Amino acid sequence: MMLQKGLFLLGHEIGDLHFYSSYKYLQKNQWKKHKDLMIEQEKKLRTVIHFAFENVPYYTKLFHQLNLKPSDIRTQSDLERLPVLNKEIIKQNWEEFKPLGLRTVKYQELMTGGSTGTPFLYRLSQSDRFFGGAVLYRGWGYGGYELGDRMVMLAGASLAVGTTSTVSKKIHEMGRNIRMLSSFDMGENEIRGYTGIINAFKPRFIRGYASSIYFFAKWVEEHDLTIHSPAAVFTTAEKLYPHMREKIATAFQCEVLDGYGLNDGGISANECLEHTGFHIDTERSLFEVVDEKGSQVESGDGKILATSLGNSAMSFIRYETGDMGNLLPEEDTCACGRGYRLLKEIIGRSADILTSPDGKHVHGWYLGMLVAEFWKDQVKEFQVVQETPTKIVFNIVPEPHFNERVLDTIQQNMFERGFTWELELKVVNSIDKTRAGKYRWVINKSEG
Repeated sequence: MMLQKGLFLLGHEIGDLHFYSSYKYLQKNQWKKHKDLMIEQEKKLRTVIHFAFENVPYYTKLFHQLNLKPSDIRTQSDLERLPVLNKEIIKQNWEEFKPLGLRTVKYQELMTGGSTGTPFLYRLSQSDRFFGGAVLYRGWGYGGYELGDRMVMLAGASLAVGTTSTVSKKIHEMGRNIRMLSSFDMGENEIRGYTGIINAFKPRFIRGYASSIYFFAKWVEEHDLTIHSPAAVFTTAEKLYPHMREKIATAFQCEVLDGYGLNDGGISANECLEHTGFHIDTERSLFEVVDEKGSQVESGDGKILATSLGNSAMSFIRYETGDMGNLLPEEDTCACGRGYRLLKEIIGRSADILTSPDGKHVHGWYLGMLVAEFWKDQVKEFQVVQETPTKIVFNIVPEPHFNERVLDTIQQNMFERGFTWELELKVVNSIDKTRAGKYRWVINKSEG
């Protein structure tokens, strides 16, 4: 175990020399009182506001237009003086969101399909990416995780599964002591193979998309197979419904802990073993729950906004995530003793499982990632609808420079993976939202 932890730390320290010190700081920080966490967070907020005003042209102009000075934004409640930021604003002002001195910052340009069905390009600094990793590992620690523990990941591109070469994947798996299983390939043979890998590897933890792990758990039970029981299963990326939690817990005979997080904006929250709610992290991003007017709610339902506190490559201030959450009253605390505010639940994150003509089960995010990769900034919004076992329809709200012929490239990518759906493109003016105000961007009608 010591050797594996050493390899794990080495791999992370190569990327960021401050990784382990950040992790140790976070481990201590979780036990601070809420008021002390807020003091620390608001100190970071003031630094971020000054940086944005002085270095990001969009915010320099915005503050002048609103007749505000950076010193006017000192606390979380002061953020209400600024408008809500969304993906469309960033797209329309892309050049003005480039901070001065960007050339000196190590960063990546990343693309997300978005839980709202809106492809989105953003920048993430290397230091913030590794700090986000430390925050994530600390969150897993609520379920007993220690750095270097064996883990199986059942997910897709958003969790870096299925996006690298075989050699790179093996090196990555060895360094992090993980096995990466793709939720984009879940046919009979694949799932049986995954069962064998889990039983042989004996991971201490399993993590992945809620719907993928739920589907896997159902399959294992229906086929009366024996599966290794980890210490806990961590679900993410989608809403975990009670029946899903129960099925996963029964199949794997362990705790199921849900988590929430976004790199574009940097917010995160995780369940602990008390299951009181999601502990909202304060160190990497400021998490707001607001009403329709953008006013912060003391408790109850609202839109989730994120203000990144460490991404020097791109400023996200009051960024609309597209998700909704239910914030518990401040006096509601967790018996675990951690000082973070609690979120009762995340509302409305889900992506249907699709079925290929030959019976394979494919996570809907596969198609979302294809849209994000091949249509990039050509699409305002999209929706994927499986009409029949053999037919998929793309509903697209296009940008002016939208290229319909890209559908052929997507079709070819699917063929190469063995998916033989017939594809149809429908250019539409808008896509209907759910009653929660979100886009249901993947729909499987073929299974009723």
